[in-house]
Formats: sequence, structure tokens, C-alpha cells
Amino acid sequence: MTEELPVLVAGGGIGGLAAALALVRRGFKVQVFEQAPEIGEIGAGIQLGPNAFHAFDALGVGDKARSRSVFTDYMVMHDAIDEYQVGKIPTGEAFRQRFGNPYAVIHRVDVHLSLLEGAQETGRVEFRTNTRIERIEQDDTSVTVYDQNGNAYRGVALIGADGVRSVVRQQYVNDPPRVTGHVVYRAVIDKSEFPDELKWNAASIWVGPNCHLVHYPLRGGEQYNVVVTFHSRNKEEWGVTEGSPEEVRSYFQDICPKARQLIDLPKQWKRWATADREPIPQWTFGRVTLLGDAAHPTTQYMAQGACMALEDAVTLGEALRVTGNDWPKALDLYQRSRITRTARIVLSGREMGRIYHAKGVERLVRNSLWKGRPTERFYDAMEWLYGWNIGNCLAQG
Repeated sequence: MTEELPVLVAGGGIGGLAAALALVRRGFKVQVFEQAPEIGEIGAGIQLGPNAFHAFDALGVGDKARSRSVFTDYMVMHDAIDEYQVGKIPTGEAFRQRFGNPYAVIHRVDVHLSLLEGAQETGRVEFRTNTRIERIEQDDTSVTVYDQNGNAYRGVALIGADGVRSVVRQQYVNDPPRVTGHVVYRAVIDKSEFPDELKWNAASIWVGPNCHLVHYPLRGGEQYNVVVTFHSRNKEEWGVTEGSPEEVRSYFQDICPKARQLIDLPKQWKRWATADREPIPQWTFGRVTLLGDAAHPTTQYMAQGACMALEDAVTLGEALRVTGNDWPKALDLYQRSRITRTARIVLSGREMGRIYHAKGVERLVRNSLWKGRPTERFYDAMEWLYGWNIGNCLAQG
């Protein structure tokens, strides 16, 4: 009986755990396969829009996520050359009233932990670590996956939440990554070592020619996230390596002293050479579908990568609910509800990267874009993004 089979989830990151929670809420048992030795997360801070908190609530872990978040007072953009304030958007009470949830910053590990605790508490999620899915077969009623040791696992469906280097995507789509040439350095700094004049309770960005810097508080303000991005002068290979302070300094010679001090803070950096992929019109194949970065890998400029994975999971659960757990119908509805919205994130991310990194006359245009814009108009422009919730998630296609 296929009804007794679990749902298989490839990947134990944020997307995979969110999917597991959504599936358990639809009555399924779940097997999560993770190639790493343990279920965990790396990285630094991430930003969470109101849409992420709508998703956390729908997955039953809203309180856990809120308890680990820092709620910001505003978002702010400065020109990194002359300190000009390009735009400032309050994210306090009026923002919460408008979108029904706050804006926050949080350590990626704490998002993952909130989802992991929720999944473990259900008692219906089985984790298999050191297990890399390498091949997939399916028939009309089930999916069978094979790991690196030749072991077979059978389920009623497979959710490919296996990240930017998705094996599931490779088998069904096999499209190349698009290496951006943009390099991202990330570090977390203790409060005691962070400059007092930059201890803002805000998601803060300094935008410069072919580069930008981001900082915001984490873990109750005890730490600060620092991220710098630049256009590499070398041909980049997609991946993560140890960073070099000398390399970072070489790209930020011309920025103002206030912003420049950020790059001298970290003792060690992690270095990401970034990539995305072209949006695709199909990511469901029979009883197999993609979710999160496996479905729509994006650059970081919209600060929505994790948020989109959370939305995907909630939407998948809702698609199953309205189709009575009819997998082929549900996976088709899920895909139709997500492709346009996630493609907009990918394409908007590319455009936002251009705006951040403007130089010459384009920089002057960028700096004038939002002059005098009232707060409500900023909120109107964000409605498409932050207005998402479980009630409208199936109308997004």
C-alpha cells in the first residue's frame, strides 16, 4: 500500500526541514536524507521578512523562530563613498500592522534549529545522515531512491531540497549554474569588537562601485553579522573557501572610513563565489519535485533565499490539502503556484545587484531614486513580496 509509504526528502537544510514539517501536518511520515554526518547548518546571519514569519507560523514553529530573532527598527541604505543616505524604511509597528508580521535578522543556524526542533517533536520524521541520494526511479504510485552505497528507499513521493548543487535537479533538468563573478565574504563579530557608531538595530547596507557591505545585529545584539560583496577581477569557480583579509581590502580602497572599518574586523572570513540558475518553467516530474535552492537558486541581493524555501514548503502542504493528498495534482498545483514568484526573486536579485553596485552616472541615478519617498510608498512597493501568507499562497501562480 503506497499510503503506508513515507515521503522522501533529499536534504536536511532549511528547505528540507520545512518540507518535512509541512508534510507531517498533512498526515505523512517523512524520511530526510542528508549527506553530511549530522543534521546541521553553516553560514552566518540571514534576514527574515514578514513572509518568513507567516511561513513559520503555518509550520508550527513561529514561537521558536521569534525567540531567536532580532527585530529591527529599520532598513537603511547608504552610499559607501560619501555616506549619503539613499533610503531608510522603518520596520517598526506601522510595518507590522501593514504586513501582519515583523522584519527580523537571525543566525542561519537558529532558523535551522527552530525547524529541526519542530520536526523532532512530531516523532514522525526519520533522519538518515551520511546518505547521499545518487539515483531516482519512479512508477505511477511510488518513488525509489538509491544512495551512494546502493541502498534503496521507497516512498510515495520525493522532495528534492538538496540545495544549489541538487542531484535531483541534475537528473531531471541538468542545467548549468550561472556563475556571477560576484564574491561574498561573511563573518560574525562579537559585540565587544564591533564599532559603537555602527551598532544600529537595523539591516544596514553600504552600496559602492562594484561592491557593497552589510551589517546587522544577531543573537540579542551579542554578535553582528558582516557581509561584503565585490565583483571579482578573476574568473571564479562556484564554491566556498577560506577567505583572505588581504583580498577583501584590495577591493574596498575607495570607500568612506566609517564603512571601511567593517572589513578590518573579522579575524577569519568564509568566501563564497556565487551563482544562480536561469528560472525554469517546470520542476515537477511525476512524483518528484524540487524545493528551495534546488528549484530556484538565487543571488543574495533580495535577502529571500531562505524565505522562499519556507514559502515553498507551506505551499506544498496547502497544495496537498486542497487536492486531498493527490500527489500528481498537488505537485502540479505547487509548481504552478511557485514558478512565477520565485523566478521574480531570481531576476529581481540580479537587478538589485546592479543597483547596489552602480558607478558613475548610474550611481547618481541610484542615489536619487527614493529621495522624498514616504514610508507608505515603500510599503506599497513591498506588498508583492511581504504580503504573501498561507491564505493566498496558492494564488501566486
